[in-house]
Amino acid sequence: MTLVALAGGSGKLGRIIRTVIDETPGFDVASVLGSASAPSEIDGADLVVDATNLEASEKIVREAIARGIPTLVATSGWSAEKVADIAPLAEAAGVAVVFIPNFSLGSVIGSQIAAQAARFFAFAEIVESHRDTKIDSPSGTAVRTAELIAASKAEAVEAPHADQAARGELIAGVPVHSLRRPGVIAQQQVVLSGPGESLTIQHDTADPQAAYAPGIRLALAGAHSASGVIVGLEHFLELA
Repeated sequence: MTLVALAGGSGKLGRIIRTVIDETPGFDVASVLGSASAPSEIDGADLVVDATNLEASEKIVREAIARGIPTLVATSGWSAEKVADIAPLAEAAGVAVVFIPNFSLGSVIGSQIAAQAARFFAFAEIVESHRDTKIDSPSGTAVRTAELIAASKAEAVEAPHADQAARGELIAGVPVHSLRRPGVIAQQQVVLSGPGESLTIQHDTADPQAAYAPGIRLALAGAHSASGVIVGLEHFLELA
């Protein structure tokens, strides 16, 4: 039995994760941490799952590394730079830290397709929409997608007039535009453009519980047996 310390279990994503853990054989929630919890409450866990906010997440990850406990990070906002800061600590401790920007299989596959397609287009932009209660922007999924696009290309993405605020936030050289509005749960559009044509790759989340559950199960199994620092659910798709 894998005992899980779940941080942020009362949040929207945290509640979904807890339900999945409860329904997954071989995993059990040993403790649920809130904002007032002491770091020692993760002691005795075989796996820490973090679904909090970025500030709390950074502290939880460091505490878990110091205790030698593998960690599955579901918190949004971890950029490549922040992951790079954590990597030496995890490697020195010999403990796994798995960052999952999005548990939706469709979203992950869409980002992979966008990254491959971007090699053939000079221009790329991302428009991501989430409900108005989502505080952080851009989304972790948009950040990850932009980083994948940049890594796939031999040359930088062309982003004219990127110094203008209205052109969005540059992530790895890719303009990202964030919409926060009622009537949507999560949507991401990657717009790739070249001479005479454009390609839009869009993913919509309609039911988070149904969309995330398969990916959460994959991530739980993968994180429990992983080593080192891993970013992205795509690394565990072969387990599906």
